[in-house]
Parts: sequence; C-alpha cells; structure tokens
Amino acid sequence: MSNPLLNERSLARAVERGANDGAWAPPQGPPVADRNVGWNPTISLPRTDAPTAPVSDGPVTPWGTGGATMTVGGVASASLILFALLMIAAAFGWVSVKTSNGEVYEFPMLATVGILAGFAAVIICAFKPAWAKVLAPVYAIGQGYAVGAISKSFETYYDGIVVAAAGATVGVLLVMLVLYRTRIIKVTERFRRIVIAATLGVALLYLVAMVARLFGAEVSFLSSSSGLSIAFSFFVAGLAAFNLALDFDLIERGAREGYPKQMEWFAALGLLVTVVWLYLELLRLLAKLRER
Repeated sequence: MSNPLLNERSLARAVERGANDGAWAPPQGPPVADRNVGWNPTISLPRTDAPTAPVSDGPVTPWGTGGATMTVGGVASASLILFALLMIAAAFGWVSVKTSNGEVYEFPMLATVGILAGFAAVIICAFKPAWAKVLAPVYAIGQGYAVGAISKSFETYYDGIVVAAAGATVGVLLVMLVLYRTRIIKVTERFRRIVIAATLGVALLYLVAMVARLFGAEVSFLSSSSGLSIAFSFFVAGLAAFNLALDFDLIERGAREGYPKQMEWFAALGLLVTVVWLYLELLRLLAKLRER
C-alpha cells in the first residue's frame, strides 16, 4: 500500500488539526487593533505617568507546548521502536501459518484483522495526529503480524525469498538516504507532484483490482509473471523508493520548522508505512521473477 500520511498537504493539515484540537498551538499575541476601524472612543489609553511593570513575552519557540519541538533524532528513536514492535509481531505471524509438504494449509484469520486494524490506525491518525503515539504501535503490531504471515506463505513456495526481499528493502532504504543526504536526489516541487500523483494512481489501481476480486474478476497482469507484470512491479517498487525521499524531506523540514514534539510519532508512522509497502512490493517482484 502507498503512504497516505507523509505528503506536503497532509503534514501541514496535521499540524493545523493539532492546533485546532488544542494539543498544540502557536503562541498567540495580544489582540491588535484593526487599523481600518479608526479611533475608538470607548478604549481608554493608560496614563503615561502611571507605574508599569516590565513586559516580558517569555521565551519564543516556533510552536508553543513547553518549547518541545520535533527533531530528526526523535523521529529516528520513534521509528526504531516501531520497527522493533513490527518485527516482534511478525515473528508471531510467521509461526501462526501452518504448512505441510511445501504447501500452506492454514492461513491465520488474525492476519486479516491485523491488516484492518493497521489500516484503521493510519486513517484515524491522519485526522488525529496527536494520537500517533498510541496509534503508531497499533499499526506496527497489526501490520507486523500480517507481514509475518504473508512472508511465511511466500517463503513456503519460494525458499529464501524473505531474506532476499528484506535485504533489498534495507539496501534501498540506505541508498535512498545517501542519495537524499548528498542531494543527488533533490526533492523539488515538481518531483513531489509527480511522485504523489503516481502513488495515488497506483493506489487507485490496487483499489479497483481489490473490488474486482470481490466480484470474481481478476486483473491478471498484477499477479502474473508476464513481462508486463514484472515491469509494473519494478515501477511500483521504484515509486515506493522515491516516496522514501519525500519522507526524508518532510521529516527534515518538519524538524527545521519546529513542528510539535508529537509529530515525531506521526512522521515515524508515515515512514514505517512506506517501508512496509516497499518490502511487500519487492516480495511480489521477487516471486514473479522466480516464476519466470
């Protein structure tokens, strides 16, 4: 699945929603008289000879909740916790799949529950970013269980594919981080628009395929091992990798612009969603290549 959280508009809306919910808010100054109104005779000015206390606005921070703001290190720490939870849950999902003679004969229904719970956590968090510290672990555990079960199923039919997909995911993550940090890949406004538009297009295609499957139809090139299907999987995996660049850019700018501390979990959740998407796409791509 694509990343519905970390994009230019949703992150800005998240901060705005947090301010409106009272979870955090920029500091508000005293009301300023409207220059277009003119002089108001009901407003009395203080006497100039009256003693006045010194005025102090206190420390100025980008967003006001005790001065605590989002940092790249904070996002990294939250991401490590979420990845640890995902891996632990994946281990449980792995052992819950029953196999015999190279065949899967029992796939746990709890994996479907985990997918739905993770999806719900992401959607709720998109509207309630202040809840990310609770909802992000819910996603990591639910999606982790499902990823573990799916991985075991693939491993049953394609020996060694999980290690290859996991290694490729880590490799792509590190390469994209280096390319971004060295500015070989620059996240411009045009780059951002193209990646987001392509991601939404792929998400729409997957949604159509899922609905068609409910009615007994099948979009064959998505699951077959044809040349077109493999080319499409390469494209989607590359698109997921480019989404990582968007994630890095938004995390960096969020820290630079002083977003609230709670946004660290929101950003970490968005990054985890992208990494899980990348891993599953690489898993499918390698499976298609094995069938050639």
